[in-house]
Amino acid sequence: MMLNFTNKIGKTINELAEGQSISMTETIEDQQLLLYLGLTNDANPLFIQHDFSRHTEYERPIVPTVMLMGIISSTVSKHLPGPGSNIVNFSFNLVQPIYHYETLTFHFEVIKVDKMKDVVTISIEAHNYNEQRVLDSVVMVRPPQLIEEEVTEFNE
Repeated sequence: MMLNFTNKIGKTINELAEGQSISMTETIEDQQLLLYLGLTNDANPLFIQHDFSRHTEYERPIVPTVMLMGIISSTVSKHLPGPGSNIVNFSFNLVQPIYHYETLTFHFEVIKVDKMKDVVTISIEAHNYNEQRVLDSVVMVRPPQLIEEEVTEFNE
């Protein structure tokens, strides 16, 4: 009996090429921030307390870096290369702080396809509503690769 996968998988290594790109826009809302803080039990007052952050260099609460990394990871998993892909290396540079309620546009571009290692390198830049670059990231991703195998049923 052969397994039949009904879920769509993302682009395989042979379907990816340098220059492929995608852009997406995300607004950082309170609900996302509160979910992150609740799930991680991260109590850093810099992320949520206006009174505390007013006395810091940031002057108001900032978005946790891991949340931004999660947006990148989610886009890789959903869109480029898509379902079944796995990030194997993540480089992240926060150019300037990102504040609550900011709307960011993320630009993803495949910059290298390494068929020998079965890995693609994707460059990501994000800009805020003022078109200022706020983050750079590079991820190395293993695209989906399904291996067909036969499943044997055992009778007792």
